[in-house]
Amino acid sequence: MSATVAAALKKIAIALLSDRKTAKKIGVLFLSILVGLLMPVVAIIGLFSGSIQFDADDIATIALSLDAEEVLKLTTVQDTLDDIEAAMKDAGEGDRYEEAQILYLLALYDYQDEADFVDRLVTCFEENDDDEDLIDAVNDEFGCDINATDYIKVVTGLRESTISAFGYYDPLTKNAGDLVMWAWEAYNDHWGYVWGTYGQILTQESFESLCERFPDHVENYHGFIQNNWVGRRTADCAGLIKSYLWFNPDSHQIVYGSNGFSDMTADVMYNSSTVNGIIDTIPETPGLGVWHQGHVGIYIGDGWVIQASGTESGVIKTRLEGSSFTNWFEIPGIQYPTGDVEETVETTEETLGEASSTVEGGEQNGEINSDDQV
Repeated sequence: MSATVAAALKKIAIALLSDRKTAKKIGVLFLSILVGLLMPVVAIIGLFSGSIQFDADDIATIALSLDAEEVLKLTTVQDTLDDIEAAMKDAGEGDRYEEAQILYLLALYDYQDEADFVDRLVTCFEENDDDEDLIDAVNDEFGCDINATDYIKVVTGLRESTISAFGYYDPLTKNAGDLVMWAWEAYNDHWGYVWGTYGQILTQESFESLCERFPDHVENYHGFIQNNWVGRRTADCAGLIKSYLWFNPDSHQIVYGSNGFSDMTADVMYNSSTVNGIIDTIPETPGLGVWHQGHVGIYIGDGWVIQASGTESGVIKTRLEGSSFTNWFEIPGIQYPTGDVEETVETTEETLGEASSTVEGGEQNGEINSDDQV
C-alpha cells in the first residue's frame, strides 16, 4: 500500500471515530480496511484525540486502490463486526458491543478464523465487568498478550464520546425511567459543566464561541474549562435535562430544539410544569425535577439527585436532604408512571450500577459552584 493511501486511511479512520454522524454516513468499512491491513495499535489509541478533516479525494483514493484481496479482508471484517454486535445483544451485553468490536479491531483480528471466535469473545464480556479482568480473560481465552492500559485508553474515549439507548425502557418516548438512566450515564461518564451546553462534546471551536457569548459564565473559567472539559460531554443544569429531550436514539445525536421540545431555562422549565410542590412533599418518583430559583436537578430516587452543579464540579450525585432545592416538579414533556415506581428504581440501579467511586472530590451535599446556573 502506498504512503498516500495509508495517510488517507488514517485521516478517515480518525474522522470516523471522532464523529459519530460521519461514521453513520460512511460506515466502519474504511476503518476495517485500515485495521485489517495492520495499522499500528498506537495510531488507533490516538484516534480519540480530535477530528481531522477529509474530503472526497481521500475517499476516491481509497476506492481506486483496493484490490481483490483487500476487498475480501474488508468483507470478512465487516461480517465479523456485525456478528459481534448481534451476539453481544443476544447475550444481554448490547450496551458494550462497540467495546467488543474495538477489542477485535485492536488485537484479535488474527484470531477471527478460530472456531467459535465471536462466542468466545462475548463470553469474556459476560463473565467480567472490570476492564482489567476482561483483558485477563481475553488473554487467557485466546492465548494473546493484550496490554490492558492500551485497551482502557481506547475504550475510555469510546465511552465518553458515545451515547447508547440500549436497555432503555422505551427509547421512542421521553419517560421518567429513561431520564434517570440518562442522568446516571452522565454521572458515570463524568460529564462536565459549561454554561450554555446541552450534552454534546465540547470542541475547541464551540468552547471559544461560548467564551465570546458568555464572558461571565464561560470566559471567566477559561483555564479550568480548557484543562478539564474540552473534549468531553458537557451540560449546564437545564442542559442536562434538555440533552435527553433532544436525544435521537436512532442517530445517537443530540440536536438542539429537536423532538418537539423547545429551549427552556431552569426557571421556565419549572414554571411551565403543571404538577409540582414544595420539596417536603416530593413523591418517591424517580425522574422528577427538583428546583430552586435559577437551578434544576434530576431526582433519581432513594433521596438522591443527579445535577450539573457548576463549572468546577460538573455532573455530580448529591443527597436531596440538606440541599438548597425548594420545589419538585414533573418536567414538561416527560411521561411519568401512574403506579408503583419501586421496580423502576431497582431496575435502573441494576442496569447502570451505582458507581462505587465518585467524581473527584467525592459526593457532596447541596450544590457546588452554582455559577448562577441556567
